[in-house]
Amino acid sequence: MRLFFFHTPERAPNSGMADAAVAIDVLRATTTMAWSLQNGAEAIQAFADLEELDAAARAWPADRRLRAGERGGARLEGFELGNSPLAVTPELVGGKRIFMSTTNGTRSLDRLRSAPLLLAAALVNRAAVAQRLLQAQPATVWVLGSGWEGDYSLEDSLAAGAIVAALLEQGGGSLEDLAGNDEAAAAHALWQHWQHAPEQALRLASHGQRLQRLGNHDADFACCAAVDSLALVPLQTEPGVLRAS
Repeated sequence: MRLFFFHTPERAPNSGMADAAVAIDVLRATTTMAWSLQNGAEAIQAFADLEELDAAARAWPADRRLRAGERGGARLEGFELGNSPLAVTPELVGGKRIFMSTTNGTRSLDRLRSAPLLLAAALVNRAAVAQRLLQAQPATVWVLGSGWEGDYSLEDSLAAGAIVAALLEQGGGSLEDLAGNDEAAAAHALWQHWQHAPEQALRLASHGQRLQRLGNHDADFACCAAVDSLALVPLQTEPGVLRAS
């Protein structure tokens, strides 16, 4: 297995696709997706475009749908949910499909939707993601960070490095054999530095600072930094639709 990490959707190759792909948006889309499915959501349907989201949501039964929308860290007006993993309680999301669009994370999923195996990862499920990859044994894996509007994000690189570390811990082998590019090796080094203080790293990140300016997100930070707190992995079962695996 060779793993290639790209900081943002814009950094991914313009042609071709890996045998497997992993989308990351630690703060907070992929964390929220994982917790939504853990708490009983039927599926997450991800959209980069809000008009497409509205059209798809209108075609779904009203009592079995929720719209989750976020731009700039804040919930979109008129949407039932924003982008907080704490808001997706079992009472609210159980049995429902969540139609979701966020500033960055759903763009990464959209970029990777043609992958034969597509997973959504965060710190909360990084060991489970590594386990799924080791079970599938793809020759090549693209791990795609979401960044912030095309720029690098510290927290997504941290999670990419955490996945690399979990692959090495569970599957053995060497970093030299696993890392397909310098970005993957650098992400692993970042994780080695911050693995004992992941929440501190999330707060240091520019998007973490942005969230702190928007209000009190202490509980969100704690949730997003809870490494390996879930064994569930969101898996794309049809284009744009993720279900629990």
